[in-house]
Amino acid sequence: MLPSMPSTLKSLKLLSDPTRLRILMLLGQEALSVAELQEVLGMGQSRISTQLSQLKAAGLVVDERSGKNNFYTGAASADLLEVARLAASELSEVAGDAAALRHLLRKRKDTARTYFDELAGRFGKDYVPGRSWKALAEALIKVLNYRVVADLGAGEGTLAQLLAQRAEQVIAVDISPKMVAFGQALAKQNGLGNLEFRIGDIEEPPIDEASLDLAVLSQALHHAARPQRAIDAAFRLLKPGGRLIVLDLLQHTFEEARELYADCWLGFSECELSGMLERGGFSGIETVVADRESSSPRFQTLLGIGIRPA
Repeated sequence: MLPSMPSTLKSLKLLSDPTRLRILMLLGQEALSVAELQEVLGMGQSRISTQLSQLKAAGLVVDERSGKNNFYTGAASADLLEVARLAASELSEVAGDAAALRHLLRKRKDTARTYFDELAGRFGKDYVPGRSWKALAEALIKVLNYRVVADLGAGEGTLAQLLAQRAEQVIAVDISPKMVAFGQALAKQNGLGNLEFRIGDIEEPPIDEASLDLAVLSQALHHAARPQRAIDAAFRLLKPGGRLIVLDLLQHTFEEARELYADCWLGFSECELSGMLERGGFSGIETVVADRESSSPRFQTLLGIGIRPA
């Protein structure tokens, strides 16, 4: 049964707002905290709290305390929820919300992620001679065994040179002819005959499809005019079972980066990167904030991994 006429009219009026409608669609699938809704919707805390307060007053959501957080759940009647679903189908953001929610739920289940988040909080707080992220990264690269690897948006090729020490073939792609010439000269100087530089755009890399075991986009995606196209291109280049590693900036508000570093995008949220990887066809998707700079503007490094299904 539908609620009484005044309640129905009030509820319909509330759900005419796209943000409240998106929130109700999410809470109809999963109980979420304000912080989780912030992550999924990419909105500020005060805006979401205001909308939740209005939905709660109308009896469309309920909340329950769990530890330090309140978790909200949808409470609309089945009839009203059906009307809401029809209205939500006209919102382009709803598909992205669903992908972001799937990513969030994966994170909840990832107990290893929780462990490493806690470990990352301690790592680097105290000085330990010889211990650094750079040293660990170089050590890990040296034990990787991939036959054919591409460094997409390689710049001068520092990462590509490290990868070339283990891979059979490394292809470094960059849009700048000067960067490519510099990197190729350096590779020759260091005797890395298995490292080849090519001029090209990361949205259309000059590499054969299904030829790579590993593709890397290291601090390159935020320079792409269309990041999704770069992700899609990497998927096409990988063999079934091949992996993509994305290292980029976590979403930030340092607008000067557009002028200083020619950035097209001010980083990406974990949900955005996970959504792009999912839309690109990847499986086994993982994301983590891998590093936090201590000096202003305190950029954070976002790591994402995806596998092309076999």
